[in-house]
Amino acid sequence: MLQIRRSKESDRTAIRSIHTSAFGPDRAREIVALVDGLLEDQTARPRLSLIAETGGKLVGHILFTALRLQSDQYISARILAPLAVSGDWQGEGVGGALIKEGLERLADSGVELVFVLGHPGYYSKFGFQPAGILGFEAPHPIPPEQASAWMVQALKAAVIGRIEGKVLCPDILNQPQHWRE
Repeated sequence: MLQIRRSKESDRTAIRSIHTSAFGPDRAREIVALVDGLLEDQTARPRLSLIAETGGKLVGHILFTALRLQSDQYISARILAPLAVSGDWQGEGVGGALIKEGLERLADSGVELVFVLGHPGYYSKFGFQPAGILGFEAPHPIPPEQASAWMVQALKAAVIGRIEGKVLCPDILNQPQHWRE
């Protein structure tokens, strides 16, 4: 049975292993450094770090961190980055369970928008839609052929359409190399 809970400092080694297993040796170093950086970055707070556990084994991790919207109106928003599921658990619904639980917790805490740079075919299943055409500019340019990968989801009614602007990410995530899909 899959259980989802907030991560603890004692989970850090297992979280690194999950991301290494999910992203493979070529990208693992970059992703693990991003996760470690986001967990330490003061500009990424408040954050929500969740893990999926089954049979005492950690099999998935998701991280939502704070961001700001360069706009004339304040809005509470987060960015989902990254999501990882151990290789032997991919395709079993772990990622979806982490996304759903994270979005529910964020909505309950008053967060209004959640952004992600990810595969449109996957994230659209959870209510995400292209952000650029809705007036939300990514922190760094995204090639036109990947524009639909920059996505947003409103957790509160009537947010989209009343606000727009450029997204300003936590310091560690505000690096051009993190803005390619």
